[in-house]
Amino acid sequence: MKIAIAGASGMVGKALTKSLTGKGHTVTALKRGSSADQVFVNVTPEYLEGFDAVINLAGENIAAKRWSDEQKKLIVDSRVSTTSFLANALSKTKGNPKVFINASAIGIYGNRGNESITEESSPGAGFLASTCKKWEEAAKPAKRDGLRVVIARLGVVLSKEGGALNKMLLPFQLGAGGVLGSGRQYMSWIEINDLVKAFEFLLENNVEGVVNMTSPNPATNAEFTSAMAKVLSRPAILPAPAFGLKLILGEMAQEMLLDGSLVLPAKLEKAGFKFDYANLEKALNHELKATAGSVA
Repeated sequence: MKIAIAGASGMVGKALTKSLTGKGHTVTALKRGSSADQVFVNVTPEYLEGFDAVINLAGENIAAKRWSDEQKKLIVDSRVSTTSFLANALSKTKGNPKVFINASAIGIYGNRGNESITEESSPGAGFLASTCKKWEEAAKPAKRDGLRVVIARLGVVLSKEGGALNKMLLPFQLGAGGVLGSGRQYMSWIEINDLVKAFEFLLENNVEGVVNMTSPNPATNAEFTSAMAKVLSRPAILPAPAFGLKLILGEMAQEMLLDGSLVLPAKLEKAGFKFDYANLEKALNHELKATAGSVA
């Protein structure tokens, strides 16, 4: 297949590109433009017709900075502008591409306690939920006859190359790991290799609409903390109180660390997808084995 990827330079984009090219597919990274009129360089409907599939992973890192009004606008605009541009261009294509996969996130469900969430569940409240709703709405114009549109709602991606796991690693290595807030909030995660495999599954199988990209075994923060401590052979005895996290990180602390949802990959599993790293400890061992060995 010939596949165009927006956001190919990010953690997920790099892993997906490596896997796809290793399997003989041709991957082209779409280059960002510098204006609202040309969000991507030289990308037109005619150009996109040269690809079998388009995958959009582009967007500002939501955890890069404290959520000021300016940063929140950047987070939203970076997702909506890229998605809207590609969706409108794709709506004018003919024949090819056959599939458009646009990333979103499980943040759309908001804080839902221990409620089991599937693709049929309603959106929640909060900044992340609002951002994801706008993000997904921007993809709707892409629909045309012969184009399968998938909205991939990503959970917390576990990868030693970066993201949440990388940020959590140092405190545990120093013996300063611990639960966040109450520890009862759910963390719906997915190991990076399973995520890449799921994207490839979506390219090859007739699945469309919203798809939750999470492990079938979400963990509470306390369970995740315990698993990290076990894999790294380090104690996890220093809890981070909610008020301290809010003082340091502001609004981001509540939505990203203290809130959570128990999100299940119902549509993936129904379609026949098989996870290689559905077990949290196995996933952490796979991602952190070299690190765990060096600090044990």
